[in-house]
Amino acid sequence: MRIRAGFRIGYECKQETPMLLVLNLHPSRRGDLLGEQTISFDRPIRAWDYMDGFGNACSRIVAPQGVTMISTEFQIYDDGQPDPVPVDVVQHGINDLPDHVLVYLLGSRYCDTDRLADFAWETFAHTRPGWDRVKSILDYTHDRIAFDYSKADPTRTAFGGWHDRTGVCRDFAHLAITLCRCMNLPARYCTGYLGDIGVPADPNPMDFSAWFEVFLSGRWYTVDARHNAPRIGRILMATGRDATDVAMSTAFGPAKLVHFEVTTTEIDTALAT
Repeated sequence: MRIRAGFRIGYECKQETPMLLVLNLHPSRRGDLLGEQTISFDRPIRAWDYMDGFGNACSRIVAPQGVTMISTEFQIYDDGQPDPVPVDVVQHGINDLPDHVLVYLLGSRYCDTDRLADFAWETFAHTRPGWDRVKSILDYTHDRIAFDYSKADPTRTAFGGWHDRTGVCRDFAHLAITLCRCMNLPARYCTGYLGDIGVPADPNPMDFSAWFEVFLSGRWYTVDARHNAPRIGRILMATGRDATDVAMSTAFGPAKLVHFEVTTTEIDTALAT
């Protein structure tokens, strides 16, 4: 299947403002592109790219004073298969984990494992290590938090989501990641595109989506506590410890978000030919 995706994002700056952008596709999906995917600006801006410590393709710019529109549009191939359900996977002992995975067992800015560790062990210690434990955490998180765009809070941690019992997709991801880490399951935050493909259309405006990956049987598996069901057509942009590492923009000065539009649709190949 083919998917068309992209965004138009506008920032207003009171002065020249250095910014870091995490808006490119993840390098693991570059081979699926059906053409180029480039970040464009409506004003003359020099951008230079770099790879961060998590393997994400990032950009650096200096946004001029005033409003700057940032955009991209691309087509990408997707196999059209739902997220795999790895029922027979193994949870590794700590000593058997690769060195580069260990950081995803630790607490981070939004994944405050120290505040939820006792609760996690009291709640999930009886579950069988591996997929059964992950699924129990997904089910719990899905039931614990009520999705509500109006209750979005960029400062809410996993413990805050657990306490408030409301939030958006990042809150589901942060809580589930934190519970996994508390139970010695490496888990990392993911951000990207997820359109209404194979599911009823969501009446809310489209946004970037947050999910996470858990390390089992020597590889990363995609899981999603908000939807708690395999989905079709995920397009990964970036991974990290939590939302801090994959923020779509980090501004070193005042930068007001004044326009935000994300699109992700399946292309009807019969009409496209």
